[in-house]
Amino acid sequence: MLKSISCLFMAGLCISCQPQSSPDSLHREFKYEEFDIEHLQNGYAAGEYTIQDVVQGYLDRIEAIDKNGPQLNSIIQVNPDAIEIAKALDEELKNGKSRGPLHGVPVVLKDNIDTHDKMETTAGSRALINSHPLQDSFVAQKLREAGAVIIGKTNLSEWANFRGEMSSSGWSGVGGQTKNPYDITRNPCGSSAGSGVAVSANLTMLAIGTETNGSIVCPSTVNGIVGIKPTVGLVSRSGIIPISFTQDTPGPMARTVRDAAICLGALVGVDPNDTKTLVSDRKEYKDYTQFLKMGGLKGKRIGLYKAPMGRDYKVDKVMNEAVDYMKRQGAEIVEVEEIVANDVGQLSFEVMLYEYKDGLNKYFKSLGPNSKIKNLEDLIAFNKSDSVELKHYNQQYLEVALGKAGLDSEEYKQTLEKMLRGSREEGIDRVMDELKLDAIIAPTGGPAWKTDWTNGDSGHVGSSSPAARSGYPNITVPMGFIEGLPVGISFFGRAWSEPILFEIAYSYEQGTKYRMAPQFLSSNY
Repeated sequence: MLKSISCLFMAGLCISCQPQSSPDSLHREFKYEEFDIEHLQNGYAAGEYTIQDVVQGYLDRIEAIDKNGPQLNSIIQVNPDAIEIAKALDEELKNGKSRGPLHGVPVVLKDNIDTHDKMETTAGSRALINSHPLQDSFVAQKLREAGAVIIGKTNLSEWANFRGEMSSSGWSGVGGQTKNPYDITRNPCGSSAGSGVAVSANLTMLAIGTETNGSIVCPSTVNGIVGIKPTVGLVSRSGIIPISFTQDTPGPMARTVRDAAICLGALVGVDPNDTKTLVSDRKEYKDYTQFLKMGGLKGKRIGLYKAPMGRDYKVDKVMNEAVDYMKRQGAEIVEVEEIVANDVGQLSFEVMLYEYKDGLNKYFKSLGPNSKIKNLEDLIAFNKSDSVELKHYNQQYLEVALGKAGLDSEEYKQTLEKMLRGSREEGIDRVMDELKLDAIIAPTGGPAWKTDWTNGDSGHVGSSSPAARSGYPNITVPMGFIEGLPVGISFFGRAWSEPILFEIAYSYEQGTKYRMAPQFLSSNY
């Protein structure tokens, strides 16, 4: 079992920091702390515990740590049927039937992912309280088929952090502010804030997040876990409240690369309701663990993306140590100054606005005639009338999206074509071809910042955009700590290159093993 951080350090000295709950409620032994899927399945096979035991244990921990104790606010709602689902899966095991490695594994879903059960899907918005989708999302369906137990939904930056200006990541009108488990005064990043915190704090074994740009990898890095943003189209987006048809994707968040790989294999599949999964060059695997090989760094030619560096010398120091490690393992590192032209960011933003309007209106329609929110105009009007929704930040992005034309407009089509060409053929593909690279690395982000509802987020280091805008894969893995706060390293590359990224990321993870469980401290600096 991995050790825990006992204190935060500043300038080499221990600062004043205390656990925010009594030893009885917070530090009593949690039987399944830092378990991975293999360990859990071995226990099932040996009869050491049942699925019901495990699910009840996680539900009790959610109550003790998320709702009481340090009150992390990572879980927005608990599945009232979780225990009954666990009992049914136990019965299957008793009868000799296992659905595979996810059988009996607790998982939580970001609350913009539809489930057709007693839980709501709100995107964190008070406008969608009591909103019950008419069917499971493709992701929820695949997890249920694999035998996973969906034990709850996670809090998020409301509307996946594409509502307005000066927002605080991890805040929603429904769930309030999610807190970082390493230092509860600091931010969990987002928009998959609750998913990252729940995995890190051992409130679940796996979580599903969603990303448009940074929303899986950022909360993964500041919460000290592994996050995978797959190639867009590898995992269906059906039944997920959208931002961008071009960039959105769900992906697994876990404490180990192996667990994330197992989860990804269960999620993939062609879905006629998501045309991104129907492309001819699509490459999927049901088992990504076959690519987890020790020595996977040897002989690899890896690009070091320099643009995120030079902004925080502490992040640079940790990143340079990671580079030195990879060199010692036989990787060749080639510096990459820039990947895409400067205008790609603005083009991506414009594409998102067009697609946001179209996607939200289609989603609201999917809720059926009883939904109180019928379209984007209704949502904007609700927010203006609500006492909470606009308290901390505005809804500028919703309002600008409302004024956009449809997806059949020439302006949208031209903007999309320029953005994709700039991020792909003239971006990642060009750089990797010219330099003959197997992958590209960069610091995923800096350490968590102080949560600030007045001024919003203040993180300054990030590398998610090249992979996000191109729709290409990105894996982040813990790479160390800065004054007790975790930071991660990203591995990204071409479309459908998950196999080689897994090989490299796994080799790095296994050789360094930086993951350490949080202690829910509260700093005074």
